[in-house]
Amino acid sequence: MTFALTAQLQLATYCVIASGIFDFLDGLVARALHVKSPIGKELDSLADVVSFGLVPGAIYYTLLTAAFPQSEYLFYLGFLVTIFSAIRLAKFNIDDRQTTDFIGLNTPMNAFYVVSLPFLAETYSGLIHHPAFILGSIVVTSALLVSNIRLFSMKLESMSWQKNRWKFIFIILSAVCIGLLKFAAVPVILVLYFLFSFIHFRRTAQAR
Repeated sequence: MTFALTAQLQLATYCVIASGIFDFLDGLVARALHVKSPIGKELDSLADVVSFGLVPGAIYYTLLTAAFPQSEYLFYLGFLVTIFSAIRLAKFNIDDRQTTDFIGLNTPMNAFYVVSLPFLAETYSGLIHHPAFILGSIVVTSALLVSNIRLFSMKLESMSWQKNRWKFIFIILSAVCIGLLKFAAVPVILVLYFLFSFIHFRRTAQAR
């Protein structure tokens, strides 16, 4: 978070990416070793609030500071995403419907979108640094975190193509986008995530 608050936003991005990798690996190891526990779940969410809630909030804060240099308070709106991330994680911990999939945008995916903005600003500075875009992003991402939109998780119960077709297609297309667009791929991947989640759940319901 120190990097984010001192306008070293790209370094903050790399830290969030590292957090995402370790977050995935610790869950993978816990499931493989069958060492899941209630306290582990709470500690995981506490770490997620910092990595995927507080840091994105700090990045928005820094972007707003540059966008509204004369304001004394407006830049604190960046931490709205931190508040909604905490609410989203609390809902996840007590919602039995989210044991295999998500309801609302998960905090890592939201964080990856936010941390991609400094890189996108290198090419699209006028858009990314525009006050309306920053404020709009804060409002939209905060709302998506606590929405009732159903999204699939990447926890695969099997490697069956039939059961996971849309997840696999999403992974392949995401990899292609990253190869072609680098950090500019993140907003595209976010849109694909919503699209393929919708298709996945609709086709699953029809199959029943």
